[in-house]
Amino acid sequence: MSLSMNDKLTLLQYAINKYDSENTIKEKLNGILSTKDVERGIDTLIATQRVRRIGPDIIQNNVSHTELPELPDSLKEIVDRI
Repeated sequence: MSLSMNDKLTLLQYAINKYDSENTIKEKLNGILSTKDVERGIDTLIATQRVRRIGPDIIQNNVSHTELPELPDSLKEIVDRI
């Protein structure tokens, strides 16, 4: 499956919304995104303040700075499966 960078970031934000553990997110997205894509995406989301790290393995969407992006139809099935 070929996802754009925006799709990857959106998918990550919805995964973070479901699970707050970085390790769990990597596990759930295994097979959809590479571990490197997940790590790079999380770093990008933290740098743009859309996600914040609140512990060594705990991350959450930074809803005080930004809303969750609209979920494209192409990603709804993936989000439901994770």
